[in-house]
Amino acid sequence: MRNDKENVIVKLTFEFSIKIIEFSEALRDIHKYEMASQIFRSGTSIGANIREAQNAESKADFIHKFKISAKEADELEYWLELCTESKFYPSPEDELLKKLKTIIKIISKIISSSKKR
Repeated sequence: MRNDKENVIVKLTFEFSIKIIEFSEALRDIHKYEMASQIFRSGTSIGANIREAQNAESKADFIHKFKISAKEADELEYWLELCTESKFYPSPEDELLKKLKTIIKIISKIISSSKKR
């Protein structure tokens, strides 16, 4: 099922993962290890599952991998909102949250359109 032409969501989530790594490292620098780990895991998992979906064995497998990505994105949104609202953590950049919301919308659209085919 793999297609080697440029894939927007694969590229977007890879670039997003780099930003997540940077934010989680900034948290580690101020000794917020638990939150850094949660953000790192859920944030990089989004792109990893989308990348894995590119080699899906079936349409159902493809959709399943994207659903896992959607769950990870929702979890990440939760952790980032906690950072934003807590006085004990630095807030993530607005751009990070905007990119996450864009990714969530794209993932949702891909799942929806894949189910219709």
